[in-house]
Amino acid sequence: MAGSGVFAEITDGDEFKYYIEGEWKKSASGKSVSIINPTTRKTQYKVQACTQEEVNKVMEIAKAAQKLWAKTPLWKRAELLHKAAAILKEHKAPIAECLVKEIAKPAKDAVTEVVRSGDLVSYTAEEGVRILGQGTYLVSDSFPGNERTKYCLSSKIPLGVVLAIPPFNYPVNLAVSKLAPALIAGNSIVLKPPTQGAVSALHMVHCFHLAGFPKGLINCVTGKGSEIGDFLTMHPGVNCISFTGGDTGIAISKKAGMIPLQMELGGKDACIVLEDADLDLVAANIIKGGFSYSGQRCTAVKVVLVMESVADDLVAKVNAKVAKLKVGPPEDDCDITAVVSESSANFIEGLVVDAKQKGATFCQEYKREGNLIWPLLLDHVRPDMRIAWEEPFGPVLPVIRITSAEEGIHHCNASNFGLQGCVFTKDINKAMLISDAMETGTVQINSAPARGPDHFPFQGIKDSGIGSQGITNSINMMVKVKSTVINLPCPSYAMG
Repeated sequence: MAGSGVFAEITDGDEFKYYIEGEWKKSASGKSVSIINPTTRKTQYKVQACTQEEVNKVMEIAKAAQKLWAKTPLWKRAELLHKAAAILKEHKAPIAECLVKEIAKPAKDAVTEVVRSGDLVSYTAEEGVRILGQGTYLVSDSFPGNERTKYCLSSKIPLGVVLAIPPFNYPVNLAVSKLAPALIAGNSIVLKPPTQGAVSALHMVHCFHLAGFPKGLINCVTGKGSEIGDFLTMHPGVNCISFTGGDTGIAISKKAGMIPLQMELGGKDACIVLEDADLDLVAANIIKGGFSYSGQRCTAVKVVLVMESVADDLVAKVNAKVAKLKVGPPEDDCDITAVVSESSANFIEGLVVDAKQKGATFCQEYKREGNLIWPLLLDHVRPDMRIAWEEPFGPVLPVIRITSAEEGIHHCNASNFGLQGCVFTKDINKAMLISDAMETGTVQINSAPARGPDHFPFQGIKDSGIGSQGITNSINMMVKVKSTVINLPCPSYAMG
């Protein structure tokens, strides 16, 4: 059970503490932030409302701890990460329980997220030893006009304090995808989890605590974004920000100053379907890509662009599968569960109302109970409808009928997003040409968009992000190059 057993020390009554200098503490504010269960719409947990003074203290401690951690042998860093990964997987049940209650993630998917996170941490430890254990050696006479009088040795050194801000939909996996690369690279961490998902993240942090990481190296503050959000992201003690979320990331990037940024900010992932596509394969991937976790994934299929000649057949196949989706509570492993908040449900409903007013075809009756929205396929969507461009982050999927691949590419590229996209065709030549033309960070051929496996590069362009993720890229993102140049006297070739 959450907050019990080995996790008992992270709670005080009905409130969860925050983590600073290797200890779990209550905030001096005396205030807490409530976490609402999306399914019941009642308060499930409470976390500390940390103050700006406490953020200052965390930054000071993290900076001091990082100096010592940077001197810790690489093999020792990896050893502690492997230990944390094992503890994380050992305690997957209570963490998964938090995911179910905080963000309405289906129970089986919640367990999968925790196990996947442990695997990511272990892989990062191994990859970090390989990447960071190597340097480069250059000699000066390879550049015109130089003698062999300079030798350059370069290596990768940590940035300092990394501020990690994961999103609600993967508060454990997208937290460790930031923590593990930062730690293996020799950085310290300040984690600001999302409000919805904070308790899951706090349990994850305790697994790192149990692994025996040095005090002050990993810190976790909770609280209202309106009170500590800007204060954290603009803090002079932060040397790198790794953020996953929505439009907030654009504001962060404008305020952050001259520090490295790793930003993944959502998408409007297009699925282009050509006439020769395997429509059964397409339908299965649309269901998986568009409706898993109720569409609350940045890599979800967000718009289907299908050739008019096969659109009727595809829509019929997708509708048949939508009818089989199980709707209900996450504890029952339902396919469609409540979206994360009432405000999210209201936003989705606004897109649906707009589409109805402008003449979209509703393939199912729109149905909503509280935060629970039944899956809905909208056919004959036009570009003048909001749902054609905006990211619903819910189980509502628009279908736009096109007459050419070029029309589909144009719609994809006209979006302000550019995270992922996909194309379905049996013609690999067409697939590659379309992939080259799509302005997205990744294009999947004959499969729905997806993040992972976690060592694959993952990046967006335009308003979808800055920098690249994936284990190797994240490690390289969280280091900088340090060079030492040895200067020798001019050589005397007459010697000897």
